[in-house]
Amino acid sequence: MAPLDQASEMSLVLSGFEAGKRNFMQLTDKEGEQPQIASDESGTADSSGLDDSSQDRFIGPLPRDGTVGCSSDYSSPSYSYSSILNKSDTGYVGLVNQAMTCYLNSLLQTLFMTPEFRNALYNWEFEESEEDPVTSIPYQLQRLFVLLQTSKKRAIETTDVTRSFGWDSSEAWQQHDVQELCRVMFDALEQKWKQTEQADLINQLYQGKLKDYVRCLECGYESWRIDTYLDIPLVIRPFGASQAFGSVEEALQAFIQPETLDGPNQYFCERCKKKCDARKGLRFLHFPYLLTLQLKRFDFDYTTMHRIKLNDRMTFPEELDMSPFIDVEDEKSPQTESCTDSGAENEGSCHSDQMSNDFSTDDAVDEGICLDNTSTAERALKPKSSLTFELFSVMVHSGSAAGGHYYACIKSFSDSQWYSFNDQHVSKITQDDIRKTYGGSSGSRGYYSSAFASSTNAYMLMYRLKDPSRNAKFLDVEDFPEHIKRLMQREKESEEQEKRQREIERNTCKIKLFCMHPIKMMMVENKLEVHKDKTLREATEMAYKLMDLDGVVPLDCCRLVKYDEFHEYLERSYEGEEDMPMGLLLGGVKSSYMFDLLLEIRRPDQVFQPYKPGEVMVKVHVVDLKSESIAAPVSVRAYLNQTITEFKQLIAQATGLCAETMRVILERCYNDLRLLYVPNKTLKAEGFFRSNKVFVESSDSADHQAVFTDSVLWKLLDRHGNTIRLFVSLPEQSPGSLANRTSCPKASADSEDSFDGAKGSRKSVEAILEESTEKLKNLSLQQQQQQHQQQSSSTSDSQKSSEHSDFELIESPAQEPDAASQPSQTENCTRATSDTENQFPSEERSDSDVNNDRSTSSVDSDILSSSHSSDTLCNADSGPLPLANGLDSHSITSSRRSKAHEGKKETWDTAEEDSGTDSEYDENGKSKADAQYLYFKTEPYSHEDGSGEGQKCLLVHLDKRITLAAFKQNLEPFVGVPSTQFKVFRVYANNQEFESVRLNETLSSFSDDNKITIRLGRALKKGEYRVKVYQLLVNDPEPCKFLLDTVFAKGMTVRQSKEELLPQLKDQCKLDLSTDRFRLRKKTWKNPGTVFLDYHVYEEDINISSNWEVFLEVLEEPERMKSMSQLAVLTRRWCPAQMKLEAFREVVLESSSVEELKEKLSELSGIPLENLEFAKGRGTFPCDISLLEIHQDLDWNPKVSTLNVWPLYICDDGAVIFYRDCTEELMELSEEERNELMKKESSRLLKTGHRVSYSPRKEKALKIYLDGGPTKDPGQD
Repeated sequence: MAPLDQASEMSLVLSGFEAGKRNFMQLTDKEGEQPQIASDESGTADSSGLDDSSQDRFIGPLPRDGTVGCSSDYSSPSYSYSSILNKSDTGYVGLVNQAMTCYLNSLLQTLFMTPEFRNALYNWEFEESEEDPVTSIPYQLQRLFVLLQTSKKRAIETTDVTRSFGWDSSEAWQQHDVQELCRVMFDALEQKWKQTEQADLINQLYQGKLKDYVRCLECGYESWRIDTYLDIPLVIRPFGASQAFGSVEEALQAFIQPETLDGPNQYFCERCKKKCDARKGLRFLHFPYLLTLQLKRFDFDYTTMHRIKLNDRMTFPEELDMSPFIDVEDEKSPQTESCTDSGAENEGSCHSDQMSNDFSTDDAVDEGICLDNTSTAERALKPKSSLTFELFSVMVHSGSAAGGHYYACIKSFSDSQWYSFNDQHVSKITQDDIRKTYGGSSGSRGYYSSAFASSTNAYMLMYRLKDPSRNAKFLDVEDFPEHIKRLMQREKESEEQEKRQREIERNTCKIKLFCMHPIKMMMVENKLEVHKDKTLREATEMAYKLMDLDGVVPLDCCRLVKYDEFHEYLERSYEGEEDMPMGLLLGGVKSSYMFDLLLEIRRPDQVFQPYKPGEVMVKVHVVDLKSESIAAPVSVRAYLNQTITEFKQLIAQATGLCAETMRVILERCYNDLRLLYVPNKTLKAEGFFRSNKVFVESSDSADHQAVFTDSVLWKLLDRHGNTIRLFVSLPEQSPGSLANRTSCPKASADSEDSFDGAKGSRKSVEAILEESTEKLKNLSLQQQQQQHQQQSSSTSDSQKSSEHSDFELIESPAQEPDAASQPSQTENCTRATSDTENQFPSEERSDSDVNNDRSTSSVDSDILSSSHSSDTLCNADSGPLPLANGLDSHSITSSRRSKAHEGKKETWDTAEEDSGTDSEYDENGKSKADAQYLYFKTEPYSHEDGSGEGQKCLLVHLDKRITLAAFKQNLEPFVGVPSTQFKVFRVYANNQEFESVRLNETLSSFSDDNKITIRLGRALKKGEYRVKVYQLLVNDPEPCKFLLDTVFAKGMTVRQSKEELLPQLKDQCKLDLSTDRFRLRKKTWKNPGTVFLDYHVYEEDINISSNWEVFLEVLEEPERMKSMSQLAVLTRRWCPAQMKLEAFREVVLESSSVEELKEKLSELSGIPLENLEFAKGRGTFPCDISLLEIHQDLDWNPKVSTLNVWPLYICDDGAVIFYRDCTEELMELSEEERNELMKKESSRLLKTGHRVSYSPRKEKALKIYLDGGPTKDPGQD
């Protein structure tokens, strides 16, 4: 980009501009001078001379995206990267908002725009030998002010200032009160400035004096004390008042308004020696040169117990005359009684009872500023006519008490122009904009005006005394002290260096770089940052060093190619373009690229293959049917217009396989395998894309003749695509823990299999299982004898009967002919185990075991796991099928497509099954698992976080199309109990566990390396539901108490469920009840509902679902609810004369008649029928309401004749009814009693969880650390 010669007479076309096209120009600094805006008259105009209409004026908070607190350049639609680099046309510099530091920015800009403070700060000289500049608050403020005055940037950072406060990055996310910050920062500056000329600067500029006095009205004796202040807190709305003060003058007058102490509040006069009426108040003695007024907009609502913001309108003048508020008499002739007189009260306090309200909240408490230095000469008080103060700063808050945004409106003393300093943005504003910060709405000053008012209003005001003899002007750059000039020069050089660095950054291409590292044998990722003018050759050398390949491979064996990480696709190579600049190769400097770079490596004897645009990448996996292995991919590039025959020739060259016998299978996506068998069909027609995955197999086996979906190749690929690995934690086994559990009447050790493999390593699995199997064998045999089910007395008969009642036995499909060469195998169609046949030689095998013996082929060799694991196949209906040498060729037949093969049902085809049940059995007692053989294999796994002895873990490889029921059946021998006696929990990333209960669903939602925990406990059967039982305690503070988990079954009556609950309640909850002394009722969250009668049947009369919840209510008398036509309501009497609510009492109605309800209530309470009034409770049970509101807020005595109509709508049991005697008068409370009761009620309702609309964030105390930082974790504050 060539610069234009401004003095040239050349036309624009000859200068290089193109006619009819869009031309771009870039404005840059010329010899350090910023571009100026040209006016119509004079060519260039100073920014201060611009009309307001030509400025981008901004007043108020910036639009934001959900961030409470502070504005950000990034939320502004007009924001660009250069906007923060170019100074505002106002000539002033903004401050970058770190996150929620708008309150800090507002105060810093106000102090910067205060000439006396800025000049005094410049006159202070930092001694680097005495202090670390990083922790020096005055030095960092000095640096910030120099940058605000001289920087060319639009906005500068405040991180150095906050770091000097001892703050870390978390403080940037804490919003604080600007007045609180002002106090704390002034205190910190005073501490840092001790023993310097600026030691008393804060007091000289901001400190005033007032008198706190009490005067006896009988003898005139006055006790007083002098106090100092840095700001005056002005109440917006007096406590208990319905109307706010309309102006600052009204609030100031109220501030000094005395109050009379009389009656019980009389003052003990030392002179009269008795209690007398007295007058207590405040008088201003001195006003500071810089007067700070805080408008106390944040208050506390004792009704809701929350902080609130008062948005009432309060005006403030541009010039404030403080002479009416000064006590001249006190100044001229102070009282003879000193502040050390014994009559002085509340020593150390500077407020009356009126002030106690003002200072009651934290934001008005003195922050500990040291004001003990009173040796400074008293400043002469000006005559009353000179006490005129000029407004120069308005700090505005927009938002609520929970959070908001601060910005400052500041008048420059140089040109008397008002500016809005809103974080990064500085703009001119007018007096109309200042008036908008008064707050409130137009007109009304009533109690509710604040609720509907604008939330943007003035919070803190700064005034300066109008005194020409003291009013200072800002120091010009040429008048700076020498140390400030040196500081300015250093900051200028730093800014120039930053500017050069930014220029480099703007011309640097940053792109992802990948490399398959030859030593690490993994894809390594990094970021390549290269200047746009660097050549491809130079960039390759940089990438070579970045990937740390020096000494590993020669540089000439590496090249950069265009790469698509997502598709793992090499898009193109750059042959002959080694000297091309990277900016041109990559398409310019961009914030992000749609592609990446790959540093490709070749062997010295290889030649780089050219990659041309339009080619497709194919990853070729070679399949070996004999070993059942799938090799790592080989990359092959092809064109979409190539035929299948040509493509096979390419693969043959890359892999060495025979093209004539080659089978090519394309995996287009999950569950989609396609055999490419049409020779002349193109790759594009077959569905090839940029990156593809194919499997190839070339052998002379008879498998070529089989239909593809019936072939061994298809089954192997199908298994490969659906096998996942799970980590299973088994429960600790001990006879004691299982003694009380109901066991399935068969021993898990009866499941036997034998197989080949690494016999020595196989013992690791056997060792895991041996202990639990041996322990449970005897226990299981003992429990079998106690079963009162259909069993024979012998162990084998018992097992046989159980097998046929629990599971359906299905014959295995025919085996391969070559299976005859393999040893005879033993199957148990209901077990998956790794115990060898000779491990328990004394045990008998059941008939079902013998009948299901099969011979298997040696087809299986697991491609995912080592050989010492336990290989089994699972028939979901008849159980797993253990094999010796691997998978049966016909057993890996789970189809990925919708096909019916030999009448078999798909694993996910469960339409005819009851999808709503949690049972693993159908109505005939048969297993509801898959109808197909699915892969299931286990191997031992060492759990590093073992929780104790007996903890066992398994690494399970399985087909994810297996159902949960079949999965549990396969785990039975490892757990040591039947599948009905343990539960499966899925463990998520945050270690939360959720039980998997739908046994007819597959594990398709699981993925590799998911964790599963097995816990002992009864599993559900057909028509059973897990139920949580809670006790209903209507008169307890917490009316809902969890008791236990139990199981209800479809078709069970309520009485039967109550009888089953009795022993559980006695054992687990220590509740000794009888069936007629408790009831069950509907639970809807915390609300009690329908009372369930004993003859009700679950699923017929009562709808029930998984994880159902029910209330158990203990009765003091036999059940009165006998019919569904009855209605049970909970009633509570309100006694207004005593201001109390009586306990709940149940009333059973025969109908929904209001008349019957009143009669029952009258009979219950003794209130005459004509005097009885009732109202329905609101909200959730127990319908809590404040005692101060119940008498008038409820809808008493509704004009209805039945309960089931508006506004009552009482149609079900459990409704809450309040009632009262209308002749009973409400107790009269004093103001003190009312406030006390209000606090108690607010606390009670807060504890019970009622009337709490939000949980306010925990506020962190604002602290500035003078020693460089906190000594403990900030989170502990």
